[in-house]
Amino acid sequence: MPKRNWLLSVLAIAGCWQLALPASGQALLPYTLNLEAEELETQGLALVQDAIQLARFEQYDLALPRAKLATQLAPDTFESWFVLGSLYVQQQQLDEGITVLRRAQRLAPREAGILFTLGSAYFQKADYQAALRELEAALRLDSTSLEGLFDLGNTYLMLKRFPEAIATYKKAMEQEPRFWPGVNNIGLVRYEQGDIEGAIADWEAALAIDPNAAEPMLAIAVARYRQGRQSEALKQGQAALALDQEYGSLDYLKKNLWGDRLLADAARFFSNPQMQALTTISPNP
Repeated sequence: MPKRNWLLSVLAIAGCWQLALPASGQALLPYTLNLEAEELETQGLALVQDAIQLARFEQYDLALPRAKLATQLAPDTFESWFVLGSLYVQQQQLDEGITVLRRAQRLAPREAGILFTLGSAYFQKADYQAALRELEAALRLDSTSLEGLFDLGNTYLMLKRFPEAIATYKKAMEQEPRFWPGVNNIGLVRYEQGDIEGAIADWEAALAIDPNAAEPMLAIAVARYRQGRQSEALKQGQAALALDQEYGSLDYLKKNLWGDRLLADAARFFSNPQMQALTTISPNP
């Protein structure tokens, strides 16, 4: 999969980029306490905006304390808890993130972005049944979310529910026909089903969308190597790793949802002397 700022994706799903800040100074003078509460909430939501902008530039160490303070100043707005929970998940503090996101959900039970983020948190914990529950609920509220459909497809893939994974990736492609990761992951599914030629066709289709996509390029090389087309495979594999050397790690490929068959074939491919210098092979793919 291409690298993406996951946090920004879920915030975009939820529509939290332009938060509506409550107007300050509109209360009558006798209602001083209400005015102070409104001002605190305004300051809290302004901090939420700051945290989002800092996250945009991956300055999470600065974004997190602002989001924490926002929950104190605006405890009754779901946005403050949602952004804090999302930051925790982005930083792999998954249990903390889930706890905070549940509070956001109590404030906004029909906010799809919260459910999408919970789904991602459970996916990262490898609790795929819980991820499935949250993502399906989110998509009932927002059925056209490209990121949500892709994450649901990935969840079906990890559960080895292959037909449902393919169908969901295809739904994602309906939203954005040039979304090559969806085509790429259909290839991952087909390979695990034993359809090597079908997988290669999908990866070639992904490359037709983005000729510089290292993942489908490497996957084709691994498949060709298995088929005995070594010269072609080695040339294409070297070209893929020249684009992104991270794909030379089996651990990295596993994080990108390569299945057992494809990982085993990648290990054999990487063991070729011409590939060894470019790769990092872990002992247990």
